[in-house]
Amino acid sequence: MINQPRAAFLLLCLLSAVGQAQAQDMNVARQASAPSMRSTYERSALLSQQQASLTLGDAVYLGLRNNRGIRSAYLQRVAQKFDLRVSEDAFNPKLVLNGAYQANKGSDDGARKATLSPTSSLLGEYGTRLNLAWRQELNNANRAGYYRRDGLDLAIIQPLLKGAGWDVTTAPLRLARINEQAYRLNLKANVAQTITDIIGAYRELLRGQEQLTIVEDALKRANALLEVNKALIGAGRMAEFEIVQTEADIASQELGVEEARNQVDINRLTLLRLLALDLSTRIRASDGLEATRISIDQQQALHLAKAQQPNYLATLLGSQQADLNLVIAKDQSRWDVSLVAGANQVRNRYDNDGGNGTGRTWDSYAGVQVQIPIGDLSTRQAEVHARVDVENQELVLADARQALERSVNDVVRDLGTRWRQYEISQRAVELSKRKLAIEREKLSAGRSSNFQVLSYESDLRGSENARLNALIAYLNAQSQLDLTLGTTLETWDIALNDY
Repeated sequence: MINQPRAAFLLLCLLSAVGQAQAQDMNVARQASAPSMRSTYERSALLSQQQASLTLGDAVYLGLRNNRGIRSAYLQRVAQKFDLRVSEDAFNPKLVLNGAYQANKGSDDGARKATLSPTSSLLGEYGTRLNLAWRQELNNANRAGYYRRDGLDLAIIQPLLKGAGWDVTTAPLRLARINEQAYRLNLKANVAQTITDIIGAYRELLRGQEQLTIVEDALKRANALLEVNKALIGAGRMAEFEIVQTEADIASQELGVEEARNQVDINRLTLLRLLALDLSTRIRASDGLEATRISIDQQQALHLAKAQQPNYLATLLGSQQADLNLVIAKDQSRWDVSLVAGANQVRNRYDNDGGNGTGRTWDSYAGVQVQIPIGDLSTRQAEVHARVDVENQELVLADARQALERSVNDVVRDLGTRWRQYEISQRAVELSKRKLAIEREKLSAGRSSNFQVLSYESDLRGSENARLNALIAYLNAQSQLDLTLGTTLETWDIALNDY
């Protein structure tokens, strides 16, 4: 005989065990991962200094660790992984514990009632559902005496149409696993895009610093030209009013220096925001600007993109998702016809003023249950939408293939174009330097004008800026190539750590 204290103790133990298991599951689910660089990497950035030198590798490392967009994406993965775990748990036994204890007191009698009724269910991969329930009821009244009732119910339901078959029953699980693949691809695309943005912001800071150096060098040359002008005027070889041209050029260069410094600060703040660092941090991009030519075959690039580009692969998964949604929608519009069978047993025991005794009864059943919706168009609504989605996914996939091919063609062609522009700009700088040096010598010999030298100075600044822009554009084209082919993480040896 199970008395009331023992039943209550058993209920508390079961609830405690279930609660601890759920708490452990939630603790595991809350552990968010983070991306990292696989190779051993030592940061050269000392952000505690007044002005920290930051390499591109430092920027990528800090971005992986601090960027809010990446951290948010990994937090979302915690919930997404738990969604998959819930779907995978569909074919595991489920247990529901119901218990109650109640004390009643009335004018005629007082009673205490305890009820414990655990229920378990199991879903098979072919739609078979097994339900098992046990109920125990203990009632102890002051006058009416003692009464105990316990029983076991077993039921088996096998669908024949709606919900029947492996394809239908496992479709939600397979859909959840495909969704998990899509989430992983989305995470990869998110991290790759963020890293590309950080690389672009770092190079913009480099561009600003180099442009500042260019205008500062131009200002030094303008001051040197001013000294030459004064010497020529003192020697009577230049009219005094011509020095105004040089002084005006110096003022223009000083204005350019201030503008360049302002642009450096703007680019610095942009990079700091992407790295989620204090905006008051003084950083300087320390990497040198250099480039080597990269040659890639267009067909090989397209083949690689089809195998690794996250957005394209996610589109491929979209077709599989549409097919599974159609399977689920078609099943929902079917008639609900199932075979049912079951058995139950009840045992009673009582002890009161009228005597005591026990009793046991049992019965079993088998049959068919049918539910047929008539005149309800909503049952086919989901199927119509799913069929349209399947056909639409074919169009989306065809467009995605063409868009990927165009993107690869564009980025490969752009890479070659940017390199040729960089080579041309290098020759233009060398020629501008030689042209200016020759014109300065001619000015010293009195065979050129101040205006001509200033004009060549402007040409040199323009060619230096053109070379800088061509170099940055070529380096950015390399980053865009990695992003388009889906190889950004491999290039930087980044592990997603998406366990």
